[in-house]
Amino acid sequence: MKKYKTSKESRTSITELMQPSHSNFGGKVHGGYILSLMDQIAFACASKHSQSYCVTASVNRVDFLNPVEVGDLIILKASINYTGRTSMVVGVRVESENIITGQKKHCNSSYFTMVAKDEKGKNIAVPGLLIKDEQGMRRFARSKERKLSARRRDTKYDTKNFKMNECLAYLNGENVKMDLD
Repeated sequence: MKKYKTSKESRTSITELMQPSHSNFGGKVHGGYILSLMDQIAFACASKHSQSYCVTASVNRVDFLNPVEVGDLIILKASINYTGRTSMVVGVRVESENIITGQKKHCNSSYFTMVAKDEKGKNIAVPGLLIKDEQGMRRFARSKERKLSARRRDTKYDTKNFKMNECLAYLNGENVKMDLD
């Protein structure tokens, strides 16, 4: 296995026609179906990079920017943005395309952390990322910052570190009523 790989080596895309069976009660494509496709492409991309089975460890923020209509093509694109020792951050971009007009809409982007596993289910090392351009460097740095930010956020509200008085001031002005004993 290579020690480093470019994101281009594992870049993956899927195009699928959205059918009535994919719709929700509002007549749009169900967000859960889109999430399922996003997870599949993240798996495919991470598996190509690591040459191993991968599992989803986390999904960082999914904002549905535009609805996907039944009859649209949905285009998902994935690439490796960051590599750790056993994990990879896969950037996933979702677009829809009206097959009549050709109009494309950005529907969402998200970041999946995938972990490589061996045949016994143990975490295994993955190839590092070989960055060849400014965009790759920006994506890698942004993923690292997102990882550090999540760690800070998680520890700030950890039971051992939580300070109720600081939190009361922070929640001032929110739509909440405190009835603490």
